[in-house]
Amino acid sequence: MKVMKFGGSSLTDATSYHRIKEIVLAEKEPKVLVLSAIQNITKKLQEAMKKALKEESVIESIIKSLTQEHLIVATQAIHNSKILSEVLEKIEQKLKRLERLLYGINYTEEITEKTRDMVLSFGERLSVYIMEGILRADGIKALAMEADEIGIITDGELGNATALLKPTSKNLKKTIGHALDKGIIPVVTGFFGQSKEGYTTIFGFGGSDYTAAVIAYSLDSDLVEVWKDVDGFMSADPKIVPSAHLIDKLSYAEAAELAYFGAKILHPRIVQPVELKNIPIVIKNTYNPGNVGTIIEKIGYQKEDIIKSVAYTKDIGVLKIEGVSIGYKPGVLSTLASSISSLGINIKSVITAQTCINILVDIEDLEECYKMLKKLHSSAVEQVVKIENSALIGVVGEGMVKTKGLAARVFTAIASEGINVIMISYGASEVAFYLIIEAKYLENAIRAIHKEFFKA
Repeated sequence: MKVMKFGGSSLTDATSYHRIKEIVLAEKEPKVLVLSAIQNITKKLQEAMKKALKEESVIESIIKSLTQEHLIVATQAIHNSKILSEVLEKIEQKLKRLERLLYGINYTEEITEKTRDMVLSFGERLSVYIMEGILRADGIKALAMEADEIGIITDGELGNATALLKPTSKNLKKTIGHALDKGIIPVVTGFFGQSKEGYTTIFGFGGSDYTAAVIAYSLDSDLVEVWKDVDGFMSADPKIVPSAHLIDKLSYAEAAELAYFGAKILHPRIVQPVELKNIPIVIKNTYNPGNVGTIIEKIGYQKEDIIKSVAYTKDIGVLKIEGVSIGYKPGVLSTLASSISSLGINIKSVITAQTCINILVDIEDLEECYKMLKKLHSSAVEQVVKIENSALIGVVGEGMVKTKGLAARVFTAIASEGINVIMISYGASEVAFYLIIEAKYLENAIRAIHKEFFKA
């Protein structure tokens, strides 16, 4: 049995839904489908909440627009009038509930975390009913399943929940497992689950990958296939390095590092559940299904130069918290971290020295963090500096820490381009190290490192 996850980039119109149907039907073994929302719908739901908060009159047009978009896809994709009518009725029911939530936001004049997570879950809820209808119209037994109705239980953390694997596994063996026993293809919503208290919680953006992994763990799946609009992980971004090549095999740790700091092919937490049972993940291309893709297992392939890929992100900001005694005073880092966490902001990394603590956050969170830390009263903190226009490069490969001379080769390659490294993090991970440079030098740095290790 396998779990097949299809992301928003593979769900754009009626043609793309039918492409997925052909891929699914080509697989004869039992399978579970996990779907994201139609491309860009989750972003539209985000905007819908902001608009509803400001103006009641826009809500009707928002619902009409969402209805029309899903109606067009469903009508073009489902060639059975009875089944189409059933799907359109489901879509109408879901959007009526969404409409009530948007009016609630306007009347209460606030977007609570619970309301946000619930609203953002509607894209997936609509998507699975369209896919179910397409399959049923072709005579295939399929059943749309919403995660919070079949027992995907979470820790209740709003915006970034984690599945509780033990109760979830018990539930899914009964719900999804029962459908599989009857020869039905379950079509499950990705992206969210339900807390023990009964409210909807999302797994963070891109979280449908994580849903697929949780289901695979729960049902002891043989494989997780993650279908995207790319062939798999590359040795570098081909837009920067045209000669970059496909990586055919990675370890769980390598894939997690690449996903966390740059390569947005996978949700970083997808490896957590499957690694517990050593279930392989394969990246496949919806638009090029014959390609072998990238397989991710416990042990990746070994190569002489160790390095597998050079990843990057420009979406970071750095906060430098300076003070002569900051490295000696107990509790400073804890205070800084808890203060940032209280804003609901995730810290991407921390690089410390005796006189400075550097905290990396998403660039969109930089200003809010900076203002908060400026107000923080601590005798150890003398100055808070924010650094924008930075880029983070991650050099990833199994065995990096144990291999002599790799870091020197990276720095030599960058130095040959006249690029200065602002700061580094080395040793925190056994499969990666990171360096921060000015964003304007990013492409030259990526090309220099790639050429050093791949001669291209």
